[in-house]
Amino acid sequence: MSDGTRVGVLLMAYGTPRDHDDIETYYTDIRRGRAPTPELLADLTRRYDALGGTFPLRAITDAQVEAIRSALQRRADGVDYLVTLGTKHSVPKLEDGVRALAAESVDRIVGLVLAPHYSRFSVGEYAERAAHAAAETGLVAETVESWHLLPAYVDFLESAVREALGGMPAGTEVVFTAHSLPERIMATGDPYPQQLTETAEAVVARLGLDHWSVGWQSAGRTPEPWLGPDVLEIVRARAAAGAAGLVVCACGFIADHLEVAYDLDIEAAAVAAEVGLRFARTASVNADPTVMSALAELVAAR
Repeated sequence: MSDGTRVGVLLMAYGTPRDHDDIETYYTDIRRGRAPTPELLADLTRRYDALGGTFPLRAITDAQVEAIRSALQRRADGVDYLVTLGTKHSVPKLEDGVRALAAESVDRIVGLVLAPHYSRFSVGEYAERAAHAAAETGLVAETVESWHLLPAYVDFLESAVREALGGMPAGTEVVFTAHSLPERIMATGDPYPQQLTETAEAVVARLGLDHWSVGWQSAGRTPEPWLGPDVLEIVRARAAAGAAGLVVCACGFIADHLEVAYDLDIEAAAVAAEVGLRFARTASVNADPTVMSALAELVAAR
């Protein structure tokens, strides 16, 4: 039974096109209102077409939201949790999610980004937008900064890496990746690279891995330098060095969306085949019930 406390839970994600007709709108939002060139639009459309013309991220995100909502509603702590989604670049926007919660007369808002590692350029932007939108409605929104060492998440990664290595030759290297960001974050002391390393180290310690590294992927198409080495560079370098094999654990992503299903399963796998390197990647969290329940507990603890 509720004690009358109503907590709004804003789950935040990057967003994705709804269908082919939405790709240009989505891409324009990513580019801060500048429409993509025909060449850039054609390239992004080609990538979705390579996945069979599907847009997997939204269905996965919806399943994650429902799993966290269900876990919170099962709690017997006297709190009424109202859970909604807000995305950075698609519909509903973060601000839409905040307004929807405010309309339900919540007492406060707890935000959680569906990404484990904090950067001022990623999670920090979500938190700022949520806080600003909440303030406009007279509410306070407090966002969980990171959950890169959440035990259930590390448990999942440990199991996923072990399973992937089971089909690979002895001496296979594991590279832990996250979405690249502009190198200028390093000048600000941003914790993002260190948090990725800490996640990797937690898994490595459990499995006793001898061959592992950290890398980056899916860098933006801008002139400035981005964090590296890129996963495609790593594939080529390990093949040239005669490595036994390579497993990519894309731990910076928790869903099988374009950066996983295309950038790794198609693009990186093709490069590995070209250079003759055994290649695999680990399973994604998606809506794993144990991890989603742990995220619900993280929200409730706030």
